[in-house]
Amino acid sequence: MPHLPAMSSISRTALVTGASKGVGRGIALGLARAGWDVAINYHHDEAGALDTAEAVTALGRRSLTVAADVGDRSQMEAMVARVVAELGRLDLMVNNAGRQTWAPLLDLEEADWDRTLRTNLKGTFLGTQAAGRVMRDQGEGGVIINIGSGANKSPFPNLADYCASKGGIDALTRVAAVELGPHGIRVNCVAPGAIEIERTQLESPDYAGTWGAITPLGRVGVPADIAAVVTFLASPEADFTTGQTVYVDGGLWTKAQWPYQG
Repeated sequence: MPHLPAMSSISRTALVTGASKGVGRGIALGLARAGWDVAINYHHDEAGALDTAEAVTALGRRSLTVAADVGDRSQMEAMVARVVAELGRLDLMVNNAGRQTWAPLLDLEEADWDRTLRTNLKGTFLGTQAAGRVMRDQGEGGVIINIGSGANKSPFPNLADYCASKGGIDALTRVAAVELGPHGIRVNCVAPGAIEIERTQLESPDYAGTWGAITPLGRVGVPADIAAVVTFLASPEADFTTGQTVYVDGGLWTKAQWPYQG
């Protein structure tokens, strides 16, 4: 059952994949603050998803937690159907769920390549397709936002699977925007720069210091920075914006020489 705050009014409904923590949680909370009801997808981290749902409810919006492997068509379609059944409609799909493997290209295991492409790229394809069909049938348009990365365009050594998946998401965004535009469905990509979350804190003992020093704005990002742009692109103010990739990176990927040396 959805978590229902008292006296909540039904308005726009969003589904955010991989929203149990990190950037996904930040997006869910940003949308709730902007008046969206939010369905929170998770794969394994049920406790984190419930925490996100409680935070959404505390902001006065309806929330729903939904377990699904985004790389599985039947689970994706069942998740979207449940969101519509329990929250009434689907107006925004945020394809955020992702994974990566740190390994040199020549040592990368095929199984790891397959898992990353399955979650990141195939999951975005399945989410776009399932949500797009619902939005088309609702007849009122909709918004799909894919979460990319600096890896959309910059090569990261030891992240071949991740770079391939994010580059594919960038291209898929543009194709989907062209095909779904006639149905009033806008599709954009938000590409974060260096964002401090639980995972990146584990990757580097001084993540903020290392990446903040080479970011033109002098700091790393936080999930709220990504949420602000997602919320804008989902709003009526962005009604004529589609097929775009917006880099939310403090200027990191605009530098003449790619900064990553490790």
